[in-house]
Amino acid sequence: MLMDNKPLILVDGSSYLFRAFHALPPLSSSKGQQTGAVKGVIAMLRKLQKDYPGSLIAVVFDAGSKSFRNDLYEQYKANRPPMAPDLRSQIKPIHDIVAAMGLPLLVIPNVEADDVIGTLATEATQRAQPVVISTGDKDLAQLVSPHVTLVNTMTETTLDRAGVEEKFGVPPERIVDLLTLMGDSVDNIPGVPKVGPKTAAKWLQQYGSVDEVIAHANEIPGKVGENLRGVIDLLPLSKQLATVNCNVELPVNLDSIAATPADTSRLLELFRELEFKTWVEELLGAEPETPRQRATVSYDTVLDLAALDTWIEKLAAGPAFAFDARTAAVDYMRAELVGVAFAIAQGEAAYVPFMHRNPGAPQQLDRDVVLDRLRPLLENTAVSKISHDIKYDISVLARHGITLRGAAFDTMLESYVLDSVASRHTLDELALKQLGHSTIKLEDVAGKGAKQITFDQVPLETAAAYAAEDADVTWQLHEVLLPKLEAEPTLAYVFREIEMRLVPVLSKVERHGALVDARVLRQQSAEIADKLGELTARAYELAGGKFNLDSPKQLQELLYGKLGLPILRKTPGGQPSTAEEVLDELAADFELPQVILDYRGLAKLKSTYTDKLPEQVNRDTGRIHTSYNQAVAATGRLSSVDPNLQNIPIRTAEGRRIRQAFIAPPGMRLVAADYSKIELRIMAHLSGDAGLRKAFELGLDVHRATAAEVFGATLEQVSDDQRRSAKAINFGLIYGMSAFGLARQIGVPRATAAEYIERYFERYPGVRAYMDSTRAMARERGYVETIFGRRLYLPEIRVANAPRRQAAERTAINAPMQGTAADIIKRAMISVDDWLEREVPEISMIMQVHDELIFEVPTAMVEAFSEGVRQRMSAAAKLDVELEVGVGSGGNWDEAH
Repeated sequence: MLMDNKPLILVDGSSYLFRAFHALPPLSSSKGQQTGAVKGVIAMLRKLQKDYPGSLIAVVFDAGSKSFRNDLYEQYKANRPPMAPDLRSQIKPIHDIVAAMGLPLLVIPNVEADDVIGTLATEATQRAQPVVISTGDKDLAQLVSPHVTLVNTMTETTLDRAGVEEKFGVPPERIVDLLTLMGDSVDNIPGVPKVGPKTAAKWLQQYGSVDEVIAHANEIPGKVGENLRGVIDLLPLSKQLATVNCNVELPVNLDSIAATPADTSRLLELFRELEFKTWVEELLGAEPETPRQRATVSYDTVLDLAALDTWIEKLAAGPAFAFDARTAAVDYMRAELVGVAFAIAQGEAAYVPFMHRNPGAPQQLDRDVVLDRLRPLLENTAVSKISHDIKYDISVLARHGITLRGAAFDTMLESYVLDSVASRHTLDELALKQLGHSTIKLEDVAGKGAKQITFDQVPLETAAAYAAEDADVTWQLHEVLLPKLEAEPTLAYVFREIEMRLVPVLSKVERHGALVDARVLRQQSAEIADKLGELTARAYELAGGKFNLDSPKQLQELLYGKLGLPILRKTPGGQPSTAEEVLDELAADFELPQVILDYRGLAKLKSTYTDKLPEQVNRDTGRIHTSYNQAVAATGRLSSVDPNLQNIPIRTAEGRRIRQAFIAPPGMRLVAADYSKIELRIMAHLSGDAGLRKAFELGLDVHRATAAEVFGATLEQVSDDQRRSAKAINFGLIYGMSAFGLARQIGVPRATAAEYIERYFERYPGVRAYMDSTRAMARERGYVETIFGRRLYLPEIRVANAPRRQAAERTAINAPMQGTAADIIKRAMISVDDWLEREVPEISMIMQVHDELIFEVPTAMVEAFSEGVRQRMSAAAKLDVELEVGVGSGGNWDEAH
């Protein structure tokens, strides 16, 4: 039903569907459902609701059936390709959401959306009702009138009569004539060949109408006049096809179209299913009375010993409780405990503050007293502790003299093992996704940015609600996530026996840290600064003048404008690219691009490592303490932050020098133990290829052996260049490298690279069979697994878009190898740590970098330890191909490696 004085909004849903699909980045849920067009269309509808409050908004879609135009012209829309499956799969979710929003949804068989819109707009105009047509389709400009305007929410433009004339060169009543002359290749409407909008508009401005253009056809000179005269007989048909029918018999009219109240629970269900997290959060914020939020909560703030003792009795009486350490800083090496929170059931939680310093804060218990009373419970292995990022809690409590035992469950890792490709595993996001609960955010209580206060300054009442809720939500998440893990025995194994057992090991490694000689880094930084100066001077000399080496725009103007270097590739914006791979290609023929590359490499080394690492040395320990993240890399690999020790470059002399700053303490040596070609060994195991296995079993240099097979030579005849090419093939294929990529890497024609790959597969048929079967299995199941059962979901493995599907297939081949390698080194860390703790506590594991473990070892124990660690790391997995571990030692990391 129309609202008085409010415009009727008619939405061309079909127009927005196609535009959103093709114009917006592709999106998909973790289950592989394509969601980009859904999000685009619904975002436009939500914007219309905000822009036109109180207006009736009706959404019109094509029904996909034939219309009267097909009867007029059999070839109408005949050239349109079938709708892409990735687009078709998004139509129903859009319709479902539109219905749940309470908006009238019109999908009328045998009537095109344009004709439905035209008929309803005409009816409204007869009632002097203003109409806004929301579309991106130029055809509907013919409907613009004093009562009808067009709005395009994608471009945020509005067209009234003057706007139509300005944009198209003709008024609305001549848009049909314009379309008639232009034709439409998409709808297969015949027009005048080679006549576009400018020529058509010029003719109409000169002659007035398409009928007058036809009448004066003989006056139009040249080829375009010939084209016009050749299709005159078709133009009346084209005009019929281009004209919106505003008098269609519809099963609805303006009196029968009405909005209904939004079905919030259905919208929540749909938004959660499609993983539109922001919209879920908005709905929950607007609808605080959701069933889960209505559940009774009982949060205590513990301010006296009697209440503390009561809670300790409750916690000790159960098999498990959720725990949350609240601190005034993020750095686990500096974080001071501000309070602790517990939960023992849904809605039943407490916060024990002891260091809130905000004005007006009540008297709190002494921290040492609280921790002494909690110590027996926290160090009791019989009572399981549940936390979110429990490694942080272990490290913070360790700084306060408590060894957290019974650290059995981490909801962050539960979520990660269940679905490692999910973008984030924060407590707030998991609460929204798994519980439908919008949590209190840290920024809600502490602010954000420069104005953010530390947690000890947050008013106690606010802090208590926040901390207790975190513990409560952690408990609830565990109740939801653990049964899902237990339903999948292999995932349960990965969670319990790999990830959870690794947590205390990583905490120990992080807290011990790595000793760094900051003077070595500062000296290197000064030397790099000198080299950067030399490179800058050389760049100026080659360029014939000064320019900013760090400015892509200036570099682009210099290389392609002033110097006229060949343009190999362009940016998405159409500008010549100065990306590293482009400069690398140019450097084969020109010196300046190589100078720029050398400059960039050294500048990044300086800013990221030689300048920054000395600032990250802990003042109390003299060591660098990184943080290892278990729940980031989809394959199961650990990542390292603050600082990132995984990315220190080792292929250049300057990069290796950084490792020289990582030193052994007096009387000790650094020992580095590194898996050799672990992913290739895993490939040999997974593929069962006889040739690949034999190379490893005989202890051959596998790259040389591959070169002998590919190049048809004996091992002795293989040249260094052939071995390098074989290495590129070995590693390239397990990462899904194409013939084009291999050709670029080893500098041969594409046909030659393709020949090498084909010869490789002929010699190692088991590898090709493994790849083919893995792709097929991934398409069937939607995921791949490591040897130990870690699972990696591939949401795009079945999409119609070839590049995205092929990228998923490459991941499917590589992930079992990368993931298995990650599992193996994690199992090795657990085994070695157990050995060190029981038998040689003088030795410390100090770093994990890719497939390498680094230890601090008393000098007298290096030889015995090296053999022991080699045995244990080799035994971390039983493969058909033996794991080989290289062990070295030295006074610094570079020497040991």
